[in-house]
Amino acid sequence: MITNSENWRCKVVSFSGIDGAGKSTQIINLQANMKAFGLRVQLITFWDDIARFTRIREITGQTLFQGDKGVGTPAAPINRRDKNVRSWLMTLIRLGIYFVDAVSLRIALKKALRSDVDFVIFDRYIYDELANLTLHNSVIRIYARFIMKVTPRPDISYLLDSDPVQARARKPEYPIEFLYFCRASYLTLSDLVPGGMTVIPPMPLQDVGRLVLQYSQNLFSAEGIQREQTTNSLG
Repeated sequence: MITNSENWRCKVVSFSGIDGAGKSTQIINLQANMKAFGLRVQLITFWDDIARFTRIREITGQTLFQGDKGVGTPAAPINRRDKNVRSWLMTLIRLGIYFVDAVSLRIALKKALRSDVDFVIFDRYIYDELANLTLHNSVIRIYARFIMKVTPRPDISYLLDSDPVQARARKPEYPIEFLYFCRASYLTLSDLVPGGMTVIPPMPLQDVGRLVLQYSQNLFSAEGIQREQTTNSLG
């Protein structure tokens, strides 16, 4: 096991992208590889661990907007109605909820960094909520920048770009028009994030995995990884 030293700091990465972009696949792959290097890894799932008022948000989508429940699959597509409901009233509600989520995220990340983990992986981040907003609006962009100041910036923010048609074929939950909107919004957001996001272009899943693993390994010093490998060989 690699032990923390004064030069060894917990690293944080996040995964963002439209539904069906392959985030879960890449997270599972990265988590397994980092554990194989001897790193202590913590996975934080935004909806389960960070987001607030989730039950109310689910009920709203299912009862008020008559959306389907669950996760869509190619064999059983669904029609969700929640973040794709576009109105000024819903936008105002989202602005309030997203601020609460940003505060929750800040608290959770500070707690994680005080623990004994070496590597924190976020399955979605605050960026995935901001991408639901109309970022070409100047007022919304000011709000987005404010939220990004409230929340700590990961060491790497992966944006898995994906063709909306292919993404919807893998995970048919939202209308294709909404996925096109989200993709454009994510790409706009990638320029607004301080330091930018690490955009992985559409490519085969194995190639995406290799890039993600390479960038993530680069966060740790070669000396640190070598120390772990040497310790394992001696053990």
